[in-house]
This record gives sequence, structure tokens and C-alpha cells, in this order.
Amino acid sequence: MTMAMPQVTQPLTGNWWALALRGVLGILLGLVALTRPGMTLAAIILLLGAYMFVDGVVAILASLRGMRTGDRWGWMLVEGIIGIVAGIIVFRTPATAAIVLVWLVAFWAIMHGAAEIGAGIRLRKIIEKEWLLILAGVLSVVLGILILMQPGLGLMLLVTWIGVYALFAGIVTLMLSFRVRKWSHEHP
Repeated sequence: MTMAMPQVTQPLTGNWWALALRGVLGILLGLVALTRPGMTLAAIILLLGAYMFVDGVVAILASLRGMRTGDRWGWMLVEGIIGIVAGIIVFRTPATAAIVLVWLVAFWAIMHGAAEIGAGIRLRKIIEKEWLLILAGVLSVVLGILILMQPGLGLMLLVTWIGVYALFAGIVTLMLSFRVRKWSHEHP
């Protein structure tokens, strides 16, 4: 008995090659990030700057549309101007942008860790092994402090994380694409 392929699965299985392409691109990104971290960091910073600039332009266009229709537009205009200025600053001084990025990651790690420690202490009376949450919080705070003390190392760590993620996600996506291809051939 042959099963007819449901119409919902046809776009997914008919484009297995797109999944394969995404997987290969992910693997390539991961390899570039791991073998050329400086180039990868520069690309990330420039993409961030381009995003900020384009987002600013779009926000200004939305504020102009808001002016014509009588909607609230003031904050959108301010957001757009800030986005454009931030994008220009990133392009003019990418090293400064890299340091700001690393500070954001460091302060996020410290704040997140402090929140985990606080939650672990509050949960002491409710659950067992709350020390695991406290330990995770301490590790996060320590990571944040280490990144602040050595921002260059923090930047390379960030690029390495991106590289490892992209490499593994690419491999998994490529494997999935071959499974989808096989399934689509078995169920025409």
C-alpha cells in the first residue's frame, strides 16, 4: 500500500536541498569562525552596524508614515536617529563596538548569575539541590567578571561559541536534509 504524501509535507520534503544548503553554510560559517576568529568578529561587528543603520532608517520611515496618519511617531523618530547614529559609530570605530559588545555580554552574565543565585537562595525552602542553581549563578558571575578583566579573551570566546554552534547546527541540519531526502524518495 502506497501512502499519498500529505500536501503539507510536500514543501518540506521537496526542498530537502535547501536544508542541505543551510547545513553546508552553517558548517562553513563554523569552520571560518573557528579558524579565522578575527575575521569573523569583524564581520559580526559590521553586520551589527549595518543592522542598526537599516533598522534606524526603517524606524524613521515608520515615524514619517505615523506623522501622516496622526499616529504617535516621536519615539519612533528618536529610535531611528539613534539607530542610524549607532550604525555610523560602529562603522567608524569597530573596535569600540567590539568592546561594547563584550561589556554587554559580561554585564548580562553577571546580572543573570546574580538573579540565579537569588532564586536559588529563595528556593532553598521549597526544593532540594537548589545549590545547583546557585552554582550556575556563581559560574555565570565569574564568567562575566573574567570577561570584564580580559575583554579580548571574551571576544574570542564569543566567536568560538558562535563557531561551535554554527558547526554543530550545520551538521545536524545537513543530516536532517539527507533523512528528508530519503523519506521523500520512499514516499513519492
